Amino acid sequence: MNATPVDWSPALALLAGSGSVTLLILLGLAWRWRGASRRQRLAALTTLALFLTVDLIAFGAFTRLTDSGLGCPDWPGCYGEASPLAARAAIHAAQQALPSGPVTWSKAWVEMTHRYLAMVLGGLILTLAVASLRWRRELPHCWLWPLLTLGWVIVQGLFGRYTVTWKLYPAIVTLHLLGAQLLLALLMIQHRAYQDQALALGRGLRTAVGGVLALVLAQVALGGWVSSNYAVLACQGFPACNGQWWPQADFAQGFTLLRELGRAHHGGYLGWEALVAIHWAHRLMAAVVALAIAALAVALWRRGAAYHRGAAMLAGLLTLQALTGIGNVVLQWPLAGALLHSVGAAALVATLVGLLARREPRSVTVPQAAARPAWRAPREVVLS
Repeated sequence: MNATPVDWSPALALLAGSGSVTLLILLGLAWRWRGASRRQRLAALTTLALFLTVDLIAFGAFTRLTDSGLGCPDWPGCYGEASPLAARAAIHAAQQALPSGPVTWSKAWVEMTHRYLAMVLGGLILTLAVASLRWRRELPHCWLWPLLTLGWVIVQGLFGRYTVTWKLYPAIVTLHLLGAQLLLALLMIQHRAYQDQALALGRGLRTAVGGVLALVLAQVALGGWVSSNYAVLACQGFPACNGQWWPQADFAQGFTLLRELGRAHHGGYLGWEALVAIHWAHRLMAAVVALAIAALAVALWRRGAAYHRGAAMLAGLLTLQALTGIGNVVLQWPLAGALLHSVGAAALVATLVGLLARREPRSVTVPQAAARPAWRAPREVVLS
């Protein structure tokens, strides 16, 4: 593969711009939560980072779906500039040279806005990690979680770089999507820890939730593989694919992971039957995941009223995913439906992680709580 060289010259300007926006957000947060405890301020910062992560996942889907991933074909800037405004001459020249190519004025702004949002999120997570380390005795969870989140957002930045410099290499694009789901999960664990932990799942239900979460993540990976290979419309019609209940499909070629976009492993172009295989696999897995989520929702509902909210969330998100998934095929993948489908998948991951993050309270004596080492994550103290 031919990787695009990285021009670091606009990096300082980008850092200054995103840092200024992050500082304004933090000042607003400090004003909003003035007089609050440190724990409350950390909880607010975690919630804000979680919200921005979901927003970034949605905007990343918008970037892919509008074919804007190479709107600025270099990284981290745009034609060596910090914004498309400064690079307008280069963008105009590229568009004139290849009118049907990936570079346009609007696509450049979409791509760079995605990067701006990612850098602001990185600044918030850096602030959260530093503040959590400083005030670690007041955290309801281990202080390593914010540091792990900071480490992972740096890895995500590298995935973002290679997405561009490796020209939308499908495996990198898919890993970037999965990495966003992991970042969402890490923040959700911390967000959940700041809430009431009195209700916890039993061992059997926790195992079931973990299994469903694994299936959902596998389905997200398949969805990312469909999107990154532009196999969205390879299967026409529903529930059959191209008028067949079992279409002709080349799974070996379709699921060869180490290959460039549009290319087969032998260097030729990726065949249509390979694209059908990619799409069809996503549909088949959707049926398995739907049954698993439905069964889990029923199991939660039967446990009593305290579990009804979680069951209703899963049922509602499953309905959303089914309607948008089928609608996207029947309606030839409208942008709004595709975005809802991506956001629904992220919401499913967050909901399942939130269920797993519930912890059983542990009864300890006051001396035991006082003797807990500072580096240990604090647990709920129940006096009997």
